[in-house]
Amino acid sequence: MDKLFRKDAFNYHALGRPGKIEVIPTKPYSTQRDLSLAYTPGVADPCLAIKKHTGDVYKYTAKGNLVAVISNCTAVLGLGDIGPLAGKPVMEGKGLLFKVFADVDVFDIEINEKDPDKLIEAVKAIAPTFGGINLEDIKAPECFYIEDRLKEELDIPLMHDDQHGTAIISSAGLLNALDIIGKKIEDIKIVVSGAGAAAVSCTRLYIKLGAKPENIILVDSHGVIHKDRKDLNDIKKQFVTDKPVHTLEEAIKGADMFLGLSVAGLLKPEMLKSMADNPIVFALANPVPEISYDLATKTRDDVIIATGRSDYPNQINNVLGFPFIFRGALDVRASKINDEMKLAAAKALAGLAREPVPEEVNIAFGTNNLKFGKDYLIPKPTDPRLIETVAPAVARAAMESGVARNPIEDWEKYKEELRKRMGLTNPLKRQMKATCQKDPKRVLLADAEDYKVLKAAEIVMNEKLAEPVLMGSEKKIRKVITEHELELKNVRIIDPKAPENKEKMKSYVKQLFEKRKRRGMTLMAAKEYMKLDSYFGSMLVENGEADAVLSGITRNYPDTIRPALHVIGRKPNVQIVSGIYIVMTKEGPLFLSDCTVNKQPTANDLVEITLQTAEVVKRFNMEPNIALLSYSNFGSVDAEEPVKVRQAVCMLHREHPELMVDGEIQANIALDQELMKESFSFSKILGKPVNTMIFPDLSSANIAYKLLNKAAGFEIIGPILNGMNKPVHVLQMGSGVNEIVNMIMVAVMDAQEQ
Repeated sequence: MDKLFRKDAFNYHALGRPGKIEVIPTKPYSTQRDLSLAYTPGVADPCLAIKKHTGDVYKYTAKGNLVAVISNCTAVLGLGDIGPLAGKPVMEGKGLLFKVFADVDVFDIEINEKDPDKLIEAVKAIAPTFGGINLEDIKAPECFYIEDRLKEELDIPLMHDDQHGTAIISSAGLLNALDIIGKKIEDIKIVVSGAGAAAVSCTRLYIKLGAKPENIILVDSHGVIHKDRKDLNDIKKQFVTDKPVHTLEEAIKGADMFLGLSVAGLLKPEMLKSMADNPIVFALANPVPEISYDLATKTRDDVIIATGRSDYPNQINNVLGFPFIFRGALDVRASKINDEMKLAAAKALAGLAREPVPEEVNIAFGTNNLKFGKDYLIPKPTDPRLIETVAPAVARAAMESGVARNPIEDWEKYKEELRKRMGLTNPLKRQMKATCQKDPKRVLLADAEDYKVLKAAEIVMNEKLAEPVLMGSEKKIRKVITEHELELKNVRIIDPKAPENKEKMKSYVKQLFEKRKRRGMTLMAAKEYMKLDSYFGSMLVENGEADAVLSGITRNYPDTIRPALHVIGRKPNVQIVSGIYIVMTKEGPLFLSDCTVNKQPTANDLVEITLQTAEVVKRFNMEPNIALLSYSNFGSVDAEEPVKVRQAVCMLHREHPELMVDGEIQANIALDQELMKESFSFSKILGKPVNTMIFPDLSSANIAYKLLNKAAGFEIIGPILNGMNKPVHVLQMGSGVNEIVNMIMVAVMDAQEQ
């Protein structure tokens, strides 16, 4: 890993609130009555109800959505036996993935115990707390014994993901690879390099899929798992072969599939050449596979290869499995995770890969034609359909195999609940990054003497999101870069006061004077204005030396936007500019406009603001469903402001009938489809969840987004400035590094669009 990535990894885990997960209340707690209901005496009745009917624990507590990630940290990632304290960041990370991908709550529990029987007793003792248990990073062969005992003795879903996660995902890939090359699983010869937990589980699941045991050869660090060997444990003895082969090189001749769960570089090109036609190679050693994708495809053009890496096609990634498997198991209160549920997950993943790929996934991976084939065997982790595909398949298999205690009756309703759980927040951010990486643009950062701006520049430069251009005193910028050891060696710096920019300054003064001489600006004033970074930066963009400009971290909004209006101006076909904020809610992004520019917009202004905002929403690959807000609902109040909004809606309905827009309407009604259906069933946006809100004045809009940010804790992206002739965007004063990174991405996307 490069120096910057390692430094950022430490900061990611340490800065702010240490770690990656927290526990938050889900019920009110602000009053004495709330606290009395939460604890004593209010808690007594649910306790007694659970004592009488133990199943009520799922009704009155969080058990049904709570998974324990449990490990003794004896086989952590590629790090080995590092102990429970050193392994805790990994377990927290697993908890984060559970929450982000499937809305499953997690407690990570690191147990300082290597004795299998004592570890089992510890897990059994705490099991009543949880709806499920994910065993993690426990070394083989003890992990097999521990899992088998706990599955037998507990009545909640339990899985050792190191074993079964890889087995499930690679099974999906294998099914699709066989479909592509036209071979049957019962006919293929499989060689498995590695005999640890994942390798054994993969082999067992392949056999469940139809592979014949006699066609499978396992190889460990001492050679083929052969009947002649005397050093085999009970697990390995289950897979002995009597074939006359003793090395990987001998075993792989004529093989149809190679599964690598071993060490880097083990599979040599000459070994690959000795395999059967259309060989399947799953080289899953991480971070360096048994054979690289490039070397494998160079050696044979008929190979189908998967690795554990995200930078090549066909990543076998456990995150495609465990969050959704536990989601389905929890939702039917399964008593275990059995083979039927694992196979259902594998087949669901395989089936999803054969479906047309959503555009947001194409965008995330920088392609327009991601489709089922040799380079797309399994879905991508960013595919939003995973939760509604895998979780129901697992839940249904649990029901059909008799281990579900809370069967699902309405599958469409269940899928809709799953979609609502996840919202669109993460896909939107991933889409922004992928779009920027596809065509990075030059973004001028006009406050580059500020550390936060430089840190954001480092991030976008490292992740290839943009080409930052820094503006300010080069001496001061270099000093901050050195003091903070920032990786900005080849970044371009423009110092307006540097001697080499003297002639450019004169030229820019003349241009500004020509633009504003009939708007009250004198030549002397133009000289003074051009000394300001905000004017000089805007002129750099106007003259094509950067594709977009971002400024304002140290200045108020009017002082930042005024130079851009003077230098760059509005687009020829627009009458006003406006500003949008994106509120990242759990239900998905909510676009708010106009939050920054127009104090008291007219009805005509509101129409233009609405149209500008709709175009931005579409830029994020979403269909705008728009509510024009007021304190009135559809004519309930005849006052100046509601009437103005009403007039704007009438114009929009008349001139843009294709647009999903309605109002005037109160914000709570706009966001509550049930309330709307109950009182305003005629509304054009009924059945179309609102994702865009147009405010009647600047005060209400500005207050609303700031309250949502600070009081409700929603992440905010913005302001996105609309209507400018070239990409100009303004930071909020005091923006944090992540907010600046977000706005750089907005600027890049705007530049791409223009």
